[in-house]
Amino acid sequence: MKIIQIVGSSGSGKTTFIKKLIPALKEKGTVAAIKHLGDHTYHIEEGKDTTVFFDTGADISVGIDSHKAVAAIRKNSLKEILIILFNQGIDFAVIEGFKQQTFPKIVIGSSTTEKCILSNPSVNEVITSLDLFENFSL
Repeated sequence: MKIIQIVGSSGSGKTTFIKKLIPALKEKGTVAAIKHLGDHTYHIEEGKDTTVFFDTGADISVGIDSHKAVAAIRKNSLKEILIILFNQGIDFAVIEGFKQQTFPKIVIGSSTTEKCILSNPSVNEVITSLDLFENFSL
């Protein structure tokens, strides 16, 4: 599984870039996206059965409708989530944020960081540079 980490300051265009990148990666395989929420807390809907199951201790609580499944997973480290994705056969994990991680990075905006391999690239530049990105394996 290729790790494609995208970093930059708030408002720099990371999410906009990722929205363009995902369809291009989908032409080459399966894609997962991970967003570092930082100090923000993601709230699952109060009073719903899947929330109740999670709140009462389920390690994973999943709701499934006719178009998708949504999961709340008790594990909250990037490595643990990457292991889950790897075990599911995901080809590309696109990570937004987690600047402290040591993966090769794409920088969007004017930020600087260690292990920057592309700065403000086009989607095509990323696709043609996939060999520069780290492979995650167990």
